[in-house]
Amino acid sequence: MTRMKAGKEHRIPLSPQALTLLNSLTRHANTNLLFPNTQGAPLSDMTLGAVLKRMGRTITTHGFRSTFRDWAGETQNFPNEVLEHALAHQLKSKTEAAYARGTLFEKRRILMDAWGDECFGSS
Repeated sequence: MTRMKAGKEHRIPLSPQALTLLNSLTRHANTNLLFPNTQGAPLSDMTLGAVLKRMGRTITTHGFRSTFRDWAGETQNFPNEVLEHALAHQLKSKTEAAYARGTLFEKRRILMDAWGDECFGSS
């Protein structure tokens, strides 16, 4: 199992819309990856940035995360802890982090369902 740069597992609940989209993708031979490179290996972390540049977009890949956080913080009523967990952010307070061992997975599932509605116009 691959871990995030903080060395911890980060499970992400997918919205029904995301699952439908992913299940509709054509599977590639000789790999279990959904988005392999041309050799069937994982994509580079630079791939999305390169695609955006070729498209003439002046946005960054980190901007997608920022857009999610802005939407959630400005238009939704989820606790800040749920939003920060969704982005796999570390808690600033080491004392608070020592006691916050849960993942808020079910609350994040509700958040991601709302995000799916927003992205796919289902709300």
